[in-house]
Amino acid sequence: MRFVCSVLVYGAPLYGGAFFVPISLNSEIEIFKTLSVLFGLPYKTSNMAKSVADQLVEMLVNAGIKRIYAVTGDSLNNVNDAVRREGSIQWIHVRHEEAGAYAAGAEAQLVGLACCAGSSGPGHVHLINGLYDANRSGAPVIAIASTVASFEFGSEYFQETNTIKLFDDCSLYNQIATTPKQLPRMLQAAIQTAIHRKGVSVVGLPGDLSSMDAEEIDTAIQVFNAVAEIKPSAQDLKQLADLIGRHNKITIFCGIGAGDAHDEVVELSLLLNAPVAYSFRAKMDIQYDNPNEIGMTGLLGLPAAYHSMHESDLLILLGTDFPYTPFMPGDCKIVQVDTKPERIGRRAKVDVGLCGSVKDTLKALLPLISKKKDDSFLTAQRKVYDEVKQRMQTYVDDAGEKENIHPEFVASIIDGLAAADAIFTVDTGMSCVWGSRYINATGKRKMLGSFNHGSMANAMPQAIGAALACPGRQVIALCGDGGLSMLLGDLATITQYKLPVKVMVFNNRSLGMVKLEMEVAGLPDWQTDMYDPDFAMIAQAMGMKGITVRHPEVVKQALKEAFMFKGPALVNIVTDPNALAMPPKVEFEQVKGMALSMTKLILNGRMDEVLDTVKANYKHLKELL
Repeated sequence: MRFVCSVLVYGAPLYGGAFFVPISLNSEIEIFKTLSVLFGLPYKTSNMAKSVADQLVEMLVNAGIKRIYAVTGDSLNNVNDAVRREGSIQWIHVRHEEAGAYAAGAEAQLVGLACCAGSSGPGHVHLINGLYDANRSGAPVIAIASTVASFEFGSEYFQETNTIKLFDDCSLYNQIATTPKQLPRMLQAAIQTAIHRKGVSVVGLPGDLSSMDAEEIDTAIQVFNAVAEIKPSAQDLKQLADLIGRHNKITIFCGIGAGDAHDEVVELSLLLNAPVAYSFRAKMDIQYDNPNEIGMTGLLGLPAAYHSMHESDLLILLGTDFPYTPFMPGDCKIVQVDTKPERIGRRAKVDVGLCGSVKDTLKALLPLISKKKDDSFLTAQRKVYDEVKQRMQTYVDDAGEKENIHPEFVASIIDGLAAADAIFTVDTGMSCVWGSRYINATGKRKMLGSFNHGSMANAMPQAIGAALACPGRQVIALCGDGGLSMLLGDLATITQYKLPVKVMVFNNRSLGMVKLEMEVAGLPDWQTDMYDPDFAMIAQAMGMKGITVRHPEVVKQALKEAFMFKGPALVNIVTDPNALAMPPKVEFEQVKGMALSMTKLILNGRMDEVLDTVKANYKHLKELL
């Protein structure tokens, strides 16, 4: 049956008065839908059937989702419309789905669960890199992958993609619904999986399904956020306590799994007189108020932690899946504690492996530990760490020169000016190095990056998610010029949603980390240099405050100006492209490779570059001689 009605539009300013609009529609529901489109009003009534898209949005809201990061279009439009009508959830219009996935991953790491979406075809493919990062970071993210109509499956239809194949390697749950009864069951399972297994869940949603009437199901649709206590058996705990009792040179190494166990880690270290090292991801949670901390190890780390781990006779690994096996000692006893037993022993020759959360395990272990009296090992490692910090300070004291500002100096100034509860995001590459070494923990700060996936271009979109998830907190993105260039368009997203993000561009006019990798391998750097626009002018064109800094003398004032500005701001800092990031252990092959690279540059007539490199890194070179 069709309805024909006339809608009286009274006093419409664009049309100069009242008029009638005749509408011919199939149902009462379509009348309300049409009125909602005309006037932006909700059309749902208590006796109307919910669509599958309505049901999906309702379940997301009930699960705690506050926003969906997406580019709308085609098969995703019904979900977009359901979000508009529901009213309590935001649709964040990013410029690129990859940026949306990064933003969702950042939000999930900060508040526990987030959502992004992509429409069929290119929208799916654009999501993948950000979803890889979220999944490897253990970020609970729901990805809605809307697809072509279900009756077109297998026909090589326009923009058709196979979501099961496409997302299989970057998700923990990955299904596609084809009937109204499947969708709520799948979405509930997806949410449970994302929260409890900590990763990405993908739900495929055909365009025709999203407009169908929702159906009730017999199973649960709510979220169960159950939290279990996980600790080793009494026998395993006694074995660990006995092992600790037999050793005096003990080092504790913490990963992100120890992030909620700061106090227990400190208490254990004080009982054992044990130095505490940590991974980059764990720095903000472990470094602060920790008298025994000795810094990071790994590619971005410092010699003190490396030295302590290799000088100890017992190494305790807490909540870490640290990937760099060359930085692990091979001639001491090693204990590993992890909630996922399948990870135990895959990074080091572990002697004792225990299943448990770090916090629960240490709470049960501490009563079994006696205070050790010998603190000579701890004193020696603290002395090494003090010397390392003094050397680090020399890079801060030397601010550089015009258009060759030292990035260490810049990072140190940012650290001093940033709020005590600031959220930092760091691009992969040299920005990661300066952030890891010069941004200090306070107990309230957070730092996000692409620490496991190692992708470029993550910092700026992650800052979008952080700013939306934590309004009122200062959000600072430490970006490389290469990373920022990749997703430059989403600066407009920052402006559109009036996010007071502060974007710091370490502009070294090159792919700095790649350049270093080539040089230590004995290769002359090739195609690593970049032509960069003036990022401050681009920021201004996007509606942000933009500042370019070329002289070290004005760095602090420019940063103060940006931080005090109420809205979004970008500071483009022209840094020294030859600043190196030396790892905690420099292999002879790396030194030989660097020398070979410099020789090749000289033979190819690039003597100026060799001199610039030596001049910029004379302190590092002095350490090696």
